Amino acid sequence: MTDWLGDPSGPGARWTASLAWVIFLVFLAVIAAVWALLGYLMLRGRRGSFAEHLPWNEGGGKGWVIAFGLVAPAVVFLGCFIGSLVVMDAVPIEGAHHHDMAMKPEITVTGHQWWWEVRYNGPDVFTTANEIHIPAGRPVTIELKSNDVIHSFWIPELHGKVDLIPGRDNTITIEADVPGRYEGQCAEYCGEQHALMRMAVVAQDDAAYKAWRYKESQPAILPQSEPAITGLEVFEMKSCSTCHTIRGTRALATVGPDLTHVAGRAQLAANAIPNSHAYLAAWIVRAQTLKPDSEMPNLDQLTGDELTALVAFLRTLQ
Repeated sequence: MTDWLGDPSGPGARWTASLAWVIFLVFLAVIAAVWALLGYLMLRGRRGSFAEHLPWNEGGGKGWVIAFGLVAPAVVFLGCFIGSLVVMDAVPIEGAHHHDMAMKPEITVTGHQWWWEVRYNGPDVFTTANEIHIPAGRPVTIELKSNDVIHSFWIPELHGKVDLIPGRDNTITIEADVPGRYEGQCAEYCGEQHALMRMAVVAQDDAAYKAWRYKESQPAILPQSEPAITGLEVFEMKSCSTCHTIRGTRALATVGPDLTHVAGRAQLAANAIPNSHAYLAAWIVRAQTLKPDSEMPNLDQLTGDELTALVAFLRTLQ
């Protein structure tokens, strides 16, 4: 996320980057002017008292004070303010009560401590987590909600920061110029694991997006062999099913992320750790070590065989 200012990948980020560059260049110009004035005074000061060579002590001093103490700062700040208004108008953020409800947002993102629930609306409604897939090259409307405290949705290469406020829904539009993975982060301190409340937008060409969306809307394919069959039984009988949904099974809880296609995600725990066999096993039995105070408990009561079977089952959920 360090190169977004010089290489924005969407209209929203381009507007924000343009404003940032303008402000940065104005800042450099002001710094250069200040140093030039200081250099002038130092050179003049060698010929006598430093104080007596100050411009405002050489006649017409009041004009210098008014020009550089009032007018110049006012012009700079007014210019930055107007530029900010232009960018805000070009990249609008709407409250739900202003949004045309006939145009249902394509995606609804809900912030939780500390993960992102991603719901796809339309005829094929389904829910996933922490990865937001969109088609590249066209705008996508996203409704933003919070389930608990204030969060902030930020994909630097695609859009500016937008807050998720309890009791108020915001609506934004993002667009990715080309396919790719764009990393994001909660940008409003929201508790112990704020720093590990990450997300990603995955932009795909239209055919790949439609294929992904169709697959993701389908229920899980149930395992046909061991140890995954036993793993499904462990998932349904142990505490996993009291928090998570896997469509196509008896697990229908909504406390934690939907895991119907969890094996197809690149990362786990709100993109805090890789989605590998070893990390998945560690996350199941030692979640509080990897992400203290998260809602995911340590399931260290599982036997070795149960853990092996459970991981095998979850790894089938592509």
